[in-house]
Amino acid sequence: MLRVRAAVCRSWRGFRTFPCSSVEVTNEPILSFNEGSPERTELQEALARLRGGTEDVPCVVGDEHVWTKDIRYQLSPFNHSHKVARFCYADQELINKAIEASVAARREWDLKPVQDRAQILFKAADIISGPKRAEILAKTMIGQGKTVVQAEIDAAAELIDFFRFNAKHAIELQTQQPLDAAGSTNTMLYRGLEGFVAAVAPFNFTAIGGNLAGTPALMGNVVLWKPSDSAMSASYAVYRVLRDSGLPPNIVQFLPADGPVFGDAVTSSEHLAGINFTGSVPTFKRLWKQVAQNLDRYRNFPRLAGECGGKNFHFVHSSADVRSVVMGTIRSAFEYGGQKCSACSRMYVPDSLWPQIRTQLLGVLGDIRVGDPVDDFSTFFSAVIDDKSFARIKGWLDRARSSPSLSVLAGGTCDNRTGYFVDPTIIETKDPQDAIMSEEIFGPVLVVFVYPERSYKEVLQLIDSTSPYALTGAVFAQDKEVVEEAARVLRNAAGNYYVNDKSTGSIVAQQPFGGARASGTNDKPGGPHYVLRWTSPQVVKETHVPLTEWKYPYMG
Repeated sequence: MLRVRAAVCRSWRGFRTFPCSSVEVTNEPILSFNEGSPERTELQEALARLRGGTEDVPCVVGDEHVWTKDIRYQLSPFNHSHKVARFCYADQELINKAIEASVAARREWDLKPVQDRAQILFKAADIISGPKRAEILAKTMIGQGKTVVQAEIDAAAELIDFFRFNAKHAIELQTQQPLDAAGSTNTMLYRGLEGFVAAVAPFNFTAIGGNLAGTPALMGNVVLWKPSDSAMSASYAVYRVLRDSGLPPNIVQFLPADGPVFGDAVTSSEHLAGINFTGSVPTFKRLWKQVAQNLDRYRNFPRLAGECGGKNFHFVHSSADVRSVVMGTIRSAFEYGGQKCSACSRMYVPDSLWPQIRTQLLGVLGDIRVGDPVDDFSTFFSAVIDDKSFARIKGWLDRARSSPSLSVLAGGTCDNRTGYFVDPTIIETKDPQDAIMSEEIFGPVLVVFVYPERSYKEVLQLIDSTSPYALTGAVFAQDKEVVEEAARVLRNAAGNYYVNDKSTGSIVAQQPFGGARASGTNDKPGGPHYVLRWTSPQVVKETHVPLTEWKYPYMG
């Protein structure tokens, strides 16, 4: 998987050149888990070991495992009687202690050669790819309600890719140096940020948590990692892999915490250097406002990186391939119960194709299995993450049944007696400006607006202006002129834009991910520029020819 290529980097340690390795990596293969395969056997054994058990997950500051009195539990979404993990919330005193310990460790860590820091991520990737793969997948399935394939593309392939490609990019960044001139040498040093980075992770991707904490640490930063309550077990497994791979104590502190308590503590510290965030728009706005209010406290202007979700679209033109539209939309809208930031939530279909598309969509929905992803590997998606998510989605379903402009074509039912189950739902709207077409639902709900075939140009404008988000979107059309026109109109409507493909499924190094507008700061994790976001470069000029005169020649 790895190939080392010799290169030359420059360092200011005596202004000397030193050998630098450039590593070529490839995307981690996605395993099949077919009947009888060794990966399926290993996963089933890991699931059996975890079945019904409760894992203790402490706060970790340095090498100290700390328990506070505020005990919480992570529940399995599809069986909420199963307490997957017992953990505690860090209080403000413990968070402040973690900040002090991190800042004290920062200088030595930042001075460590980037090749040495990168080796920790390479080793972690190898461990997740091999001996820990089944365990982390099983914890993601049980704790976050993912199916086998959804856990595999997240907690294995994507996380491994984040670690390997970011380590590669960090090493190669050292080769990007300014020009020298006659008599002098110029060197760019890629320092970590002065202070600490707060990493706030979501529930829906184990890989995102590892990346939010791991990449800033790779670049010489110290990090306070606040994992999601609903992804605690898998996140702690990733943290332990990083420590087992050589990550020193106090570089990444593992701090489960109440959101407002954590936010208040980190934004009030003079040492805050950055926030690396994935989550809701209101939470990110709250953190941004707190940073703005506290600007006079900080030694630096904190870096703020955020990914906040979307209201992602599929636009279908009359020239589209109908089967491609149907299969892509089913996967995009309903895989992982629509709980992907990139999931298709609104679709625009011409009246000429709607009868075919509707018939095929409803036909597929009749075959989709919703249930326990552990006991039944044929499950297509499972329960939504928790009671709050269930209640929010149920509110949208209730609204759809009562609104004169909305018609429930399939699904629309839910049941939380055993788990937080919501059936795959398709709703047709007569009003393309209805709130259900602009607000994020984050559940297995697809809303369709059927438009007059000849009005597709107006619909493109509508797509661009309806929602405040701009994360992902897809255009299905065989007409090349339409594809080009859509690209122009929708240029700012999506950070990840697909042509004749679904709006989900971005792959590290192939489709770096992120959007703008209300979707976030579009820093594109998974791409080569992401590592630069977490550095504070310093330029050093060394002059080899002494200056001997203060006058310029023209002065005579």
